[in-house]
Amino acid sequence: MITKTVRNLINENKNNDVAITSDHAQTIIYSDLKQHIHNISGQLSFKGLTNKDRAAIVLPNGPEMATAFLAVSSYMSAAPLNPSYTFSEYEFYLNDLKPKIVIVEKNSSNPVVEAANKLNIEICEIKKIDGAPLGIFNLYDQQSNFKLPHEENEALVLHTSGTTSRPKVVPLTNKNIYSSAINISKTLKLTSNDHCFNIMPLFHIHGLIAILSASIGAGASVYASSGFNALKFLEKAKSENITWYSGVPTMHQAILMRAKRNLILAENLGLRFVRSSSASLPPAVFDQLRDVFKSPVIEAYGMTEATHQMTSNPMPPMTQKAGFVGKAAGPEVCVMDKNGNLLKNGLEGEVCIRGDNVTKGYENNDEANTTAFTNGWFRTGDQGFFDKDGYLKISGRLKEIINRGGEKISPLEVDNVLMEHEAIEQVVTFGVKDNLLGEVIGVAVVLKNNAECSEEEIKKYASEKLANFKIPKYICFLDEIPKGATGKLQRIGLAAKLGLE
Repeated sequence: MITKTVRNLINENKNNDVAITSDHAQTIIYSDLKQHIHNISGQLSFKGLTNKDRAAIVLPNGPEMATAFLAVSSYMSAAPLNPSYTFSEYEFYLNDLKPKIVIVEKNSSNPVVEAANKLNIEICEIKKIDGAPLGIFNLYDQQSNFKLPHEENEALVLHTSGTTSRPKVVPLTNKNIYSSAINISKTLKLTSNDHCFNIMPLFHIHGLIAILSASIGAGASVYASSGFNALKFLEKAKSENITWYSGVPTMHQAILMRAKRNLILAENLGLRFVRSSSASLPPAVFDQLRDVFKSPVIEAYGMTEATHQMTSNPMPPMTQKAGFVGKAAGPEVCVMDKNGNLLKNGLEGEVCIRGDNVTKGYENNDEANTTAFTNGWFRTGDQGFFDKDGYLKISGRLKEIINRGGEKISPLEVDNVLMEHEAIEQVVTFGVKDNLLGEVIGVAVVLKNNAECSEEEIKKYASEKLANFKIPKYICFLDEIPKGATGKLQRIGLAAKLGLE
């Protein structure tokens, strides 16, 4: 019986098979990856770090980020953070996660260095090895014996935005990651012949699990790109001879704009399938992807608390349904009413899940855990129903999270930042429907008496405190923000009331 650990996703693979490729014809085979993970484990152990400690990782997309995640999570807990965060955001996340070290590039100028120094957290710069491919590096100069982690040891920790002002901490175990990776690789029928083009950020559950971990779990390979570039996608996909890729709908739309002008190149890629997740894929985009690439389109439904995948449209010869997120694909999935009763197909309620890939609960958040779990089922906060064939349709979100192209934003987080502006008396953040991104951010603002402030000034202020994807697109100045019967500021329906939808 194989122990369900991240290390064992890798250890079963053939040594001479390719694991990771990157620009400039850099290639890492599985024997190199296994040795890298062994060495990094020994180096972390030498520094006194244990299986129960956390290491934050702040690296750009690419082979070093990919192997840093795999190596750290194979020994202790990896905490990947968005490299575009501001100093104040890093200060919050590092203070919340309490990592023992922060892994960065050599001579990094990222603001995480300043934040870590302020909090007395050790900075660990990766050390390139002469003659080694990109992605094979050292963290420290010496090694010691080390203890292997157990299935229930935490291997990954991420924050998820919620409807509270404080983002929730989601600890994920080795067992969670192993189970989800195997679920996804089985769903997609991945083999060692598959080669995936990673365009997703590797601080996000989608890229870490659906692409990297699922591929590794199947003995397949990943092209660890430096990030998403729609203009170069087709040419890179051809030169890398990829068999599939996974992205969010906005990425697919950007790729389609170029692919429609290069139909022969797109079709000749011979993709085995195209996968979409992290936000609803419009049926029109589903149809265009299928027609342009002449391949199946597999839409899946995932979230951080499920270590990504919950449901997925199946591979051929079974049917893929546009507008549906498919069948249960790993965990058990049900639709539940507000009283905890399981509903029959066709009836709408809250989507709930349970299984080996589901987190056991948020860290230090009893209130959130009490509401998130009912009779062992995790409540996703999404509303939906199963059709007669058992395919799930997501019909709406019960939570107020803004989903901007797959990036989840807590409205209260934006509220709290803008409320610190000296001219603002009151603010409420809300989602505004957007054809390209699904949703963008709107804010309603009440200024203090006699205060003056422009839309540009507020956006500039936000850009100093928040990552770019959290900056409001729409700013509406009001004398009074609509309130509900209890006096609470109303987010739901506010965009329509203000004429933005």
